[in-house]
Amino acid sequence: MREHKLPTGIQTFRKVREEHCYYVDKTAYMRRLVAEGTHYFLSRPRRFGKSLFVDTLKELFEGNEALFRGLNIHRRWDWATRHPVVRLSFASGSFDRPGALQADFADQLTRLERLHGVDNDYATPHRRFAGLIEALHQQTGQGVVVLVDEYDRPIIEALAEPALAKANRSFLRGAYAVVKDADAQIKFSFFTGVTKFSKVGVFSTLNNLTDISLDPRYAAICGYTERDLDKVFAAELKGLARQEIRAWYDGYNWLGEHVYNPWALLLLFQTRQFKAHWYESSTPAFLVQTLLARRVGGPALETEYATEELLSAFDVEDIATEALLFQTGYLTITEQKRSAFGVSYRLGCPNREVRHGLNATLLRTMSPDGASRDRDRERLRDLLEQDDLDGVLALFRAFFASIPHEWHTRNDIAHFEGYYASVFYSHFAGAGMDVAVEESTNAGRLDMAVRFRDRCYVFEFKMVAADGDGSALRQIRDKRYADKYRLPGQGVRLIGVEFSESKRNIVRVDVATA
Repeated sequence: MREHKLPTGIQTFRKVREEHCYYVDKTAYMRRLVAEGTHYFLSRPRRFGKSLFVDTLKELFEGNEALFRGLNIHRRWDWATRHPVVRLSFASGSFDRPGALQADFADQLTRLERLHGVDNDYATPHRRFAGLIEALHQQTGQGVVVLVDEYDRPIIEALAEPALAKANRSFLRGAYAVVKDADAQIKFSFFTGVTKFSKVGVFSTLNNLTDISLDPRYAAICGYTERDLDKVFAAELKGLARQEIRAWYDGYNWLGEHVYNPWALLLLFQTRQFKAHWYESSTPAFLVQTLLARRVGGPALETEYATEELLSAFDVEDIATEALLFQTGYLTITEQKRSAFGVSYRLGCPNREVRHGLNATLLRTMSPDGASRDRDRERLRDLLEQDDLDGVLALFRAFFASIPHEWHTRNDIAHFEGYYASVFYSHFAGAGMDVAVEESTNAGRLDMAVRFRDRCYVFEFKMVAADGDGSALRQIRDKRYADKYRLPGQGVRLIGVEFSESKRNIVRVDVATA
């Protein structure tokens, strides 16, 4: 019997508290936000707790004191003052057809007008929105609180139809301009979303928002920290290996304390199974198709570099790959570098869940027989359990041989440099293994290392003109790539793999023990 109910999928603060669910107290962040500013924006991936945070803000400003007893903010808040709250949410609904956004927005305004007893004669949605804020301010004499959850979803959902995405962006830009114009009547505003549409997009209008997405002070505003696991979820940790929990679900970093994916952890506690819980909950198809169209293979996901400006470069006409992957949660910041030219960030997959899920999907999409590739991943694990490298290499040869000639000519991804190495990477990563690419050594960068049980497999890949010459293995030895992997109790295998583009397969493999 659990001490508390798991709040899986619950986005209502009142329900969390009244049904005695586990709750990670985020109210200290709310107190700081209110004390230091007025208008805010927060970008976080889906299912990271943004909606619950917004709903908690609503209950706080409405003065529902009983829900906050025992929390950080309870003794530090003026419960005698209540503010009218206008909460808009685009977390549900369908926005992939013309007019759907306008109808949804009008319905939300009608609900709010009825809730607050506001008679509004304005004909256009934007004027109705402004009129609602003005009426609430006049009725109560208090500043109005405006909360907008998933502000960008109507644009993201329409990205497959650029004309509709632009129309939705234009409508939202007009709606959100109301918040800026009504500044004198507003006590506090808070916008959440996955992306930050910049330049000529929505944020060209909302330029008075303070973006806290990469503010180290708010790095853990969503998600669970190590401390949260020990303090709140201690009872759920029994029987689960802490190191496995970290490997699978930790690692998200917004320039401060790293956090776990809350959705994945809650499902882990519920099912007691290590799986790609968050990834499987609705990875957008357009994300994978974009990666394939831009020839971004699995290894590149571990070696991306970007500036803060590039991480914010997201718009209908120009979606930077790095920004797309970072803002949607498939890459996170793994290293920060400062130089005379500014700050840059190294990006990488945050954890095994993302690496496993995304590479499994990429592999299924790259290959002509997705079901066969799923079987290959299971076979790969079995072969490595037995340290059967001949079997592993035979599996990869069979994979490349199974791809029809016309599939190569029809799909550009088969011709970009590194495609063959990407297939290796995606097989291992998709099977949930610990994979590292381009790790630095004293003499250069190693192509790939796979750690499995008490062994480490060190790979170097080369394209050759004919039948290979053993240069891949020689490079591993000459540059002493294996040195950093020689650990007590860990065996090291050196594997040089050489490909021929003309033969579209592996032409030579050299294996040695370090």
